[in-house]
Amino acid sequence: MRVIPAIDLKGGQCVRLQKGDYNTVHKVAEDAVETARRFLNAGATLIHMVDLDAAKDGTHANYDVVARVIRETGATVELGGGIRTMADIENVLKLGVWRVIIGSAAVRNPPFVVEAVKEYGDKIVIGVDAKSKTVRTDGWLGDSGENYISFAERMESYGVKNIIFTDIDKDGMLAGPNFDQLAALRASVACCLIASGGVSTIEDIRRLKKLGIEGAIAGRAVYTGTLDLAAAIREAAL
Repeated sequence: MRVIPAIDLKGGQCVRLQKGDYNTVHKVAEDAVETARRFLNAGATLIHMVDLDAAKDGTHANYDVVARVIRETGATVELGGGIRTMADIENVLKLGVWRVIIGSAAVRNPPFVVEAVKEYGDKIVIGVDAKSKTVRTDGWLGDSGENYISFAERMESYGVKNIIFTDIDKDGMLAGPNFDQLAALRASVACCLIASGGVSTIEDIRRLKKLGIEGAIAGRAVYTGTLDLAAAIREAAL
């Protein structure tokens, strides 16, 4: 299992939200590069980055920050937010990003996922962002009405090998992941599952491992000190 620290970008700043609510945005670090260095020094082998501006309105103003993180730290990065076309994927990969997360576009345009997986294989990750068991879009502001499990099963049928599942109600709340929904998802798909939202203690890491979850994204807990990233990474590797 792998613990993946997160850097969310808005206006070039490292920020966090609560439950995906843009009205709760608050700065959590001074510099994305220094934050990435700190994560790497703790033993992180992958950094999860999200372009919140792109997720909401499609702008890519944070790409220069992403490129700087990769260039100046040598970090392996996955990036999500506002990736809607094959050209978007190509542009993100040109930044040096290792793999690309598709969210809203996977809901709206399934043929795009099929084409992306055919062209880029394991470099494509699907973000399954759910609230009350239905998949959300547009920076979590829109409700697709589709059940998260049926959506994940459909994505896997397209050849998707990696899924990030986020329970929006848990995101940024330091209250633990939604283990019940993760267990149901684990029983329904065979692909690599990464848990996001609410991961805040070493015990969370242990429970996710027992469920057979392959990865855990840690955000707010790392910034507040609730979760010792180095200790979490060591526990995940046991």
